[in-house]
Amino acid sequence: MFPIDHQILIAAVLLFAGVITSKLSPRIGLPVLVIFLGIGMLAGEDGIGRIQFDDVDTAHALGTLALAIILFDGGLQTSLSSIKLVWKPASALATLGVAITAGITGAAAAFILDLPLPVGFLLGAIVGSTDAAAVFTILRNAGIHLSPRLKSTLEIESASNDPMAIFLTIGLLQLVTTNAMPGTELLILFIQQIGVGSIIGLAIGYPAVKLFNRISLQAPGLYPVMVSACGLLSFGVSATLGGSGFFSVFITGVIIGNGRFVYQRATFLFHDGLAWLSQIGMFVMLGLLVTPTSLIHVWREGLLIALVLIFVARPLAVAPLLAFFGFNKREIGLVSWVGLRGSVPIILAIFPLIFGLPQAPLLFNVVFFVVLISATLQGSTLPWMARKLKLIVPPPATPSATLEIAALANVDTEIVRYTLGQNAKVLDLTISQLALPEGAVIAMITRGSDVFPPRGSTKLEAEDHLFIVLKPGLRRFVDCIFSTISPSLATDLPDAELLLKGSATLEDVFRSYGIIIGPTDSTSLSDFVKQEVKTLQVGGQVIINAGTLTIQSLQTHDVATISFVRNPLIQPSDS
Repeated sequence: MFPIDHQILIAAVLLFAGVITSKLSPRIGLPVLVIFLGIGMLAGEDGIGRIQFDDVDTAHALGTLALAIILFDGGLQTSLSSIKLVWKPASALATLGVAITAGITGAAAAFILDLPLPVGFLLGAIVGSTDAAAVFTILRNAGIHLSPRLKSTLEIESASNDPMAIFLTIGLLQLVTTNAMPGTELLILFIQQIGVGSIIGLAIGYPAVKLFNRISLQAPGLYPVMVSACGLLSFGVSATLGGSGFFSVFITGVIIGNGRFVYQRATFLFHDGLAWLSQIGMFVMLGLLVTPTSLIHVWREGLLIALVLIFVARPLAVAPLLAFFGFNKREIGLVSWVGLRGSVPIILAIFPLIFGLPQAPLLFNVVFFVVLISATLQGSTLPWMARKLKLIVPPPATPSATLEIAALANVDTEIVRYTLGQNAKVLDLTISQLALPEGAVIAMITRGSDVFPPRGSTKLEAEDHLFIVLKPGLRRFVDCIFSTISPSLATDLPDAELLLKGSATLEDVFRSYGIIIGPTDSTSLSDFVKQEVKTLQVGGQVIINAGTLTIQSLQTHDVATISFVRNPLIQPSDS
């Protein structure tokens, strides 16, 4: 048997164990990254597996690749609207916040471990940034819902603060190993990391979306692969030119994720699975890299440093910055608590080992212990803390289940399948009561083994599959109709024009979109508008509290279509 045969077997067993044990995360209240690290430690030289792995160069290489894939997937799932909403506070946390956290933690580490102050600051820089993999995973799988501003702040901060941590770590390593004094080189390094990373991320992201729609590949499965290639290309070009590959790959992911291209839904599912594979592999590998018995010798010091980081450094860094941007005390408290450390600090802790720093083994073990404490304590108590601070908000309106059938490159239309669950709010309604927007048409319904064309009188039942042809801009409006809860006008409807049929009733419009136009009864939109306008003509408007109704077309003496644009003053609540 070749050595690779045995290695594939071991990798398959560890991967399978990681997938299965992820089911334990919600039951025992531990983040999945802690479970994956635990599997690696159990399989390591001090555990039951007795696997010896101490190749720091390989660990650094594989960890970097995995983190790039995770950040790319995080970018694909991040909306541009959320970045526009919080880029100022998130940028402050990702730069000044990391520096303040590193400084306070580093000073404490130098005192606790009896290290030279520059070496202490180096440890502080290594653990200074929050981890995108940990934050994305916990926020999106914890079963809690935060306000858009709060959730976006946590996610954008974690995805964009790696350049600052890398800049501080490399700069301090240079100071420690060469005994040089800090100078303008450090500032230039930081500007270069951010600037080059941003330019490359944008330069690859925008052309990539156009390429996906113009190129015709033989196999549909090649499209997700090409998207991955663009993400890795962004990372590689940026890092080669001296920028932050992590920052670049996240920006490229955001640009691609907010575009529209063929097989988009399948691509997102592919990268979600790839990100999970990367998380499992990375954390299990990092668990293998550490020797658990060596942690025993630093547990007291590691615990003290972790407590300083969690209860002193992070709050002192977060509070003044977020207060400046108008966050309230409860929001500041939660952001202070969600300072999860994960793979990035452990990967950065490998740098001193590569540089041959005398204190490198001590720094690695302490950082690993701090990550374990942070992920376990903060990660497992995030839902409790959010509820304690009364920051849980109702979930956004989401469809019972959807499946993209096709998105055509040359046709501005997509076909989406909605599967009605047992709690879908459209159950027992007829199709004529759905208030579908203009441009969305139900093409077919399947029920069990039966397939039949939709009629206005067709009553919807649980487990029905509705195949809907719609324009891409209507997707979020249609999602609201087939959700399991009533939508919120402030958080679920996009800032776009909604075109409705005049025959839709006020009750149907309210049920579908959360828009209160008048009395929620069987009055049609056409009748309501005719009562409110003096002259029935195209362009006639009716101003209501929720927004503006505009007549778009007429048919004999009735209104055929009406557009609705919501009042821009109606905004999501951040409290």
